[in-house]
Amino acid sequence: MRAPELAAALRERFPGAECAVDAHDTVTADVPGEIWVAVAKHARDGLGCTYFDWLSAVDELDDGYVVVMHLWSIGARRHLLLRTRVAKDGDLTVPTVTGVFRGAAWHERETAEMFGLLFAGHPNPAPLLLPDGFEGHPLRKDFVLASRVAKAWPGAKEPGESDHEAAPSRRRVRPPGKPDLDEWREASRPPGEQT
Repeated sequence: MRAPELAAALRERFPGAECAVDAHDTVTADVPGEIWVAVAKHARDGLGCTYFDWLSAVDELDDGYVVVMHLWSIGARRHLLLRTRVAKDGDLTVPTVTGVFRGAAWHERETAEMFGLLFAGHPNPAPLLLPDGFEGHPLRKDFVLASRVAKAWPGAKEPGESDHEAAPSRRRVRPPGKPDLDEWREASRPPGEQT
């Protein structure tokens, strides 16, 4: 099955799926969370995408999080990216696909720990990588890298800085994980010491 046919088959079976084919013949399907597991099962059983490669998430700031799963069809030699969006201010729960792909268990645990997402029905949602008592989710873009505040950047310049003036149409942005020092210091003071 060619990439456009794969996309058409997904659209026909799941009208809520938005499918696209990129220049490298990778099919990307954006699906609602309610049919996330059903689409994964159909991809495995109906479309021949039997090889689970990886699952992770992307923090898209105000747009929420996108959970991404990469599948591969060994027979057709075809890539399939399944994505579902999770609202940042809503329920951060995604149904687990461990019943479809057992290899997803480790990936879902890592994604839950690093992004703070929950995978409903996961057989073992225990912490995986971070030490006991760790607070926060390190792969969220709003996670403050405290080491960047406590220790100077080892390079001659901060990332994003240069000797040349920025073009008028470009705005300067702070590198990810680097908070405004005054805001961070004020927020990190104990409650009795705040000014």
